[in-house]
Amino acid sequence: MITKKTFITLLLLVSANSTFAETPASLVSGYAAEAAKTSPGFTPSAKRGQSLFTNEWGVSQKMPNCTTCHGKNIKAEGKHVVTEKRIAPFSPAANPERFSSAAKVEKWFKRNCTEVVGRECTAAEKADFIQFITQGG
Repeated sequence: MITKKTFITLLLLVSANSTFAETPASLVSGYAAEAAKTSPGFTPSAKRGQSLFTNEWGVSQKMPNCTTCHGKNIKAEGKHVVTEKRIAPFSPAANPERFSSAAKVEKWFKRNCTEVVGRECTAAEKADFIQFITQGG
């Protein structure tokens, strides 16, 4: 018979070793909740997300917008304009790994927003962007 203490210990070990994948919807919800702290009533917008994706930011001549490397078709592969490395499709429908890790999402938002937009993206922009990508572009 397993004691309560043993059961709790096993449960903690299993939980510590499990990796729980995020979903695009859970990421949008988290960013939207964060954005609502400074903008009460904030609702993610695919239209604003598309604008973030296609806007010519003017920070870099080689990377004026996201489509430069990711392409206009979010279900197709892209190619980094500087390194020429392959970029997996943005769309979770074409790439199920996309938007499945909050840590990876944050890493890439920080890097790409800084390079293309010229600053880190806000929580509202992140929510809008993922909303746009998950609605099929």
